Amino acid sequence: MFRKVLIANRGEIAVRIIRTCRELGITPVAVYSEVDAEALHVRLADEAVCIGPASSAQSYLNIPAVVAAATSTNAEAIHPGYGFLAENADFARAVIVAGLTYIGPTPEAMEIMGSKTSARRAAVQAGVAIVPGTVEPLRSFAEAKEISQQLGFPLMLKAAAGGGGKGMRLVSAYDELLSAFETAQAEATAAFGDSSLYLEKALERPRHIEIQVFADTQGNVVHLGERECSIQRRHQKVVEECPSPIADPDLRRRMGEAAVRITRAVNYTGAGTVEFLVEDATRDFYFLEMNTRLQVEHPVTELVTGFDLVREQFSVAARGELSFKQEDVRLQGHAIECRIYAEDPENNFFPSPGTITHLQEPSGPGVRIDSGVRLNSEVSIHYDSMISKLAVWGRSRPEAIDRLRRALDEYEVSGITTTLPFFRQIVRDEEFIAGRLDTGFIVNFNARRDSTQQAKGGVTTRGARVGCEVAIVDSDMALVAAALHYIKNQRRASVQVVAQSSDRWKLSGRAALLNTNQAISRRTKASSNRNK
Repeated sequence: MFRKVLIANRGEIAVRIIRTCRELGITPVAVYSEVDAEALHVRLADEAVCIGPASSAQSYLNIPAVVAAATSTNAEAIHPGYGFLAENADFARAVIVAGLTYIGPTPEAMEIMGSKTSARRAAVQAGVAIVPGTVEPLRSFAEAKEISQQLGFPLMLKAAAGGGGKGMRLVSAYDELLSAFETAQAEATAAFGDSSLYLEKALERPRHIEIQVFADTQGNVVHLGERECSIQRRHQKVVEECPSPIADPDLRRRMGEAAVRITRAVNYTGAGTVEFLVEDATRDFYFLEMNTRLQVEHPVTELVTGFDLVREQFSVAARGELSFKQEDVRLQGHAIECRIYAEDPENNFFPSPGTITHLQEPSGPGVRIDSGVRLNSEVSIHYDSMISKLAVWGRSRPEAIDRLRRALDEYEVSGITTTLPFFRQIVRDEEFIAGRLDTGFIVNFNARRDSTQQAKGGVTTRGARVGCEVAIVDSDMALVAAALHYIKNQRRASVQVVAQSSDRWKLSGRAALLNTNQAISRRTKASSNRNK
């Protein structure tokens, strides 16, 4: 096993990896940007190296700086986490060239599966069905126009090098195609440095279900069951569960076998996730993509299978083999995870950077928190707004939902706006409880909530009234606006002197009063705007 490992990431995933390092007796080394000097992952690591200023391009995406940090601290290996450089084949090669071990798949496998079009070709070669569409990048808008006429609408335009919902546009009719093509191309270029797009037929209200796979260098390839990931905002998952409410042994076997075939086809090693779109009525499934890294939502698989996936990553990278076989995988109970974001769900999930002034995390039987923050942590405008993941386990799905309700009610965060209130409503929604899920769940949930409020004579929320999918401003504009909001709050805080008090109830009361005043201010502005 390794003696020292550098974690090329930040936030909750860096903390998660550090904890497994501790259990294995490995010395963890953190990297951080200048604005992350006081971050939790830096404080928990044995050593930490500053790799640049706040900008990701100059710090967490700076390959020479990250590799230099590893060599200067005598680390033997680098774990990329997820996001940032985790699916960058050039980074994996740079790590290997430096004489270090890359804890992940080979650069060659990453390149095949990193391009959505080459991944689709690999799936076809492995005998796995794909969503009807192109397997090569579109050469021009003229080609997109021609293929769209063959496939018919609705269609999905997607970035070939994409992920996380970036460079993705739903096209419902021909007159939307040009605008969607140009917008998706520009967004793909900005996000990935690659403007390549491809076309897929848009399935009507599919489920998004993925299979966790693991492979070692001894020829062992296994799957650890599925995760239901249909609840999404801006094409990004926000609630995940294992197993899927619709998965039966036959569907799990068929999807697992398909995922293993794809994994073998590209000589994959380490942890990966093969994602599918599933038609609810027929149980037909289609390959979507493969993520060549540990997934954000891996905790639900760990809770149900009992395997530490990060530990297995270390085992495969250091010794070349998994600690278990396919016959050892048993799904026990049910797990559900909510991603807690510093965002305002009543304002189209608008970013809410700032300082966490009060924090009470839930605990108790079957509750797990993967967090990258603590009291007084600064939620920066520079990085992803997720602050933690709340996962629960129960002997059944109803028990897990009950436990999740309780944990969400216990969770308290002040100083920033979070998605906690939104999730408290989701877990009490009849459609969620019944397991009737699809990728349009949030839009439909907002419509149901809006209709209920109107029936009661209430005022609909801005997020529900506009619709989460259609009213989202461009991500760059959202960041600019969030930055202005953050600066305004910082200036306001700089001229206020609040007496320190050890009385917890006074602090909670002040936080509640502040939130109430902000809510009144928002309603007043909304009313004023309607009257103009």
